[in-house]
Amino acid sequence: MPEQAPETRMHNFEEVALGYDLESGKLEASRCLQCKNAPCIDACPVMIDIPGFIKAIEDGDMPKAYEIIARYSNLPAICGRVCPQEKQCEMVCRLGRNKRFEPVAIGKLERLVADWALEQPIEEKSTAFDKGKVAVIGSGPSGLTAAGDLAKLGYDVTVYEALHAPGGVLTYGIPEFRLPKKVVRKEIAIIEALGVKIETNVVVGKTITMDEIQQNFDACYIAVGAGAPNFMGIPGTGLNGVYSSSEYLTRINLMHGYEFPKYDTPVHQSKNVVVIGGGNVAMDAARSARRMGADKVTIVYRRSEEELPAREEEYHHSLEEKIDYSWLSNPTEYLGNDKGELVGVKCIKMALGEPDDSGRRRPVPIPDSEFIIEADMVIEAIGQGANKVLLDTFPELAINKWGYIDADEESCATSVPGIFAGGDIVTGAATVILAMGAGKLAAKEIDMYVTNKK
Repeated sequence: MPEQAPETRMHNFEEVALGYDLESGKLEASRCLQCKNAPCIDACPVMIDIPGFIKAIEDGDMPKAYEIIARYSNLPAICGRVCPQEKQCEMVCRLGRNKRFEPVAIGKLERLVADWALEQPIEEKSTAFDKGKVAVIGSGPSGLTAAGDLAKLGYDVTVYEALHAPGGVLTYGIPEFRLPKKVVRKEIAIIEALGVKIETNVVVGKTITMDEIQQNFDACYIAVGAGAPNFMGIPGTGLNGVYSSSEYLTRINLMHGYEFPKYDTPVHQSKNVVVIGGGNVAMDAARSARRMGADKVTIVYRRSEEELPAREEEYHHSLEEKIDYSWLSNPTEYLGNDKGELVGVKCIKMALGEPDDSGRRRPVPIPDSEFIIEADMVIEAIGQGANKVLLDTFPELAINKWGYIDADEESCATSVPGIFAGGDIVTGAATVILAMGAGKLAAKEIDMYVTNKK
């Protein structure tokens, strides 16, 4: 797939990957072996008929390709960009198992079809909403997926979103250069065309209560994500210049900080930035800082390159954009001046010991190995936790030991009848496509619950 040149894209927020044209897509689609028992389908959390839509691309039938994808996914243009296909459908591609060949570029082909569809007029659906009323709390990928599927089943769906724009992490968390917001808006418009109503600036637990939702709806799906930032809590965390990735990316993405001065959103202007963490969020923060004008951006990760959890594509792009890495390192203190401003990060070298609960070797500090990285901004990208606004006002809802909603994996059912939950608020921070998979399951289970109840 063609991309912006690194020396160009480092200075703008335009999309890095430019997408296939139809001829390139047909050529790539012709590589598919059209397996009868296709393992790629089972590896997809939403079970898309992958050989089916790829064959339609090869035949040049884009309407059919989109019709096939749309049976399974309400957000294909988004998934084609941010879904970790290399660890799911593409990982089991039989063509790719032969080391002489790369797997079929399933994600890039999905994006091709979805982008074609976004250019077509949106058709308003005339579904009769006679099966019941369902509330969805949160308009991220899980909530949007559940809402779309429920509307297709004949439910009157209202989505409540706490922020002023729908999309959840798709809007506030993922940078423009990886997921353009016009794509998110168009995908949401297609879901709204199904009859889904989205109400923004509604904080459930404050603006309205769960009691009111239970009284006015037949069922409810909670998909509020896990957006509350985690901090390491080391000395110096309160210094000016220490950010969570949640705040930093929200300022840039949702609040258009990257479009200053058109949008007067304050974002710390820094020259030496240190990002803590090794996941996709760390990559997003580091690459955003580079585009915001930083001269040097260093990712500090406590394990080695082999254990890096970020997508290979994002890591590759970061190297092209001259992001530095301090492997096997962990911060121990943030250093400040007499004005309370960050001036450096004290780190310690780590060694890999025995595997921990995740199966990865546990980092162990090496005594007397401290060193200092000069920095005027730190972004901690070490994960997010559950937002407590709704949970604290709904004590009937069972919570697990990690602070997430305790929901059944097979049904998304919670401890409260008629209340279902899924996505990051149940699993902790995960991928967009896994959250979508939970949304699809929840829609099916809610339909069964309401039908049986009536």
